[in-house]
Amino acid sequence: MKKTQLNKGMKRRVMYVESKGDPIAGAHGHIGWVTFSKSGKTVYYKDKVLERTTQAVAGNFFDTATGEEYWISGVKMRGSNAHPSEPIKVVIDEDAVDEYKKIIEK
Repeated sequence: MKKTQLNKGMKRRVMYVESKGDPIAGAHGHIGWVTFSKSGKTVYYKDKVLERTTQAVAGNFFDTATGEEYWISGVKMRGSNAHPSEPIKVVIDEDAVDEYKKIIEK
């Protein structure tokens, strides 16, 4: 796998995923496990295939099925990456709670 700033050379990583359109399972922001394609340009989260883009207005990825924009980034130690001026609901996926705690306790 090609090592990028996003995947850090890992096949699977806990990341912050924010929908810039419709919520995912009731929330716009999620902290959860994502997997990466070999090139690192495609991210898989839940049932979504998200490809890297430089053409978006609000996101850095888009859903290949719907065209909806997403912001994906590493989890910050202070919590989610949601912009303070844009308060949104952020949930931590149940299977990512332990790893999330490790990240923010560093």
